Amino acid sequence: MPQAVLALGAATVTAAGCVWYLPALADLRAGADRPLARRRAAAACLSGWATTGIVAVLLLVCEEGWTPFGVAVAGAAVTVGLRGHAAVQHRREMREAALDWAALGHVRQPPDTGGARYVVAVLIGIGLAAAVVGTALGAVAEREYSVDWWAVAAVPSAVVGLFLTLAVLYGRVLRHHRLTQPVAVRDEAQ
Repeated sequence: MPQAVLALGAATVTAAGCVWYLPALADLRAGADRPLARRRAAAACLSGWATTGIVAVLLLVCEEGWTPFGVAVAGAAVTVGLRGHAAVQHRREMREAALDWAALGHVRQPPDTGGARYVVAVLIGIGLAAAVVGTALGAVAEREYSVDWWAVAAVPSAVVGLFLTLAVLYGRVLRHHRLTQPVAVRDEAQ
């Protein structure tokens, strides 16, 4: 696939990502009005989307493929590092808030929904990674074993669809479990 097509795809994805990076930019501009963890998460978001935009430009400018690849890896490392720091800071802030509420005599804590969100994110991430691997294997199979192109194109879509279905089903089962759990048990768990 020519680099110009990859550059167009990366630029299109970057433009469509404005629904994530514009609110992140607003969080950073708000400064001290936002918690530190939220600002760090916003910096991670901006770092990731800026990396995608820079890779799109490098795909157009550079003839070698290693330069955009190197920038993508470096940007991903920075983004993951910033996001990790944001997660640590968020947990610290949640602990401090729980201590503050306990000092005020408030025993119940708000329900934690972070676990379900992470499970869904992991399911979707694994599905996307499996789709990438399926695409690579399909391209090899198409070249070497003359497999039909429609089968090669259908595999990644089917894999992503399967993992999205699993994520939706997990969310529904969790919601059903929370709704059918007795109130007394929910209060004791919190």
